[in-house]
Amino acid sequence: MVKASEQALAELSRLPEPEQERIAGELLSHLDKVRSLRADIAAGLRSLHAGEGRALDIDAVIARARSRNGHQ
Repeated sequence: MVKASEQALAELSRLPEPEQERIAGELLSHLDKVRSLRADIAAGLRSLHAGEGRALDIDAVIARARSRNGHQ
């Protein structure tokens, strides 16, 4: 991973500064989303381990997702 990161940063440094800033901003935003997702997963696992889980109605989950995304 370190090698890939170093290569990516070297390539990034060759771009014009505005592009570097845009890409760095996108990367930071992505990392924030990953951190948030990991925190949500950890909280969910703690909840399950504490016995707070409940049955999931998968049809309802799918229906909500389709509704949210404009599908019927």
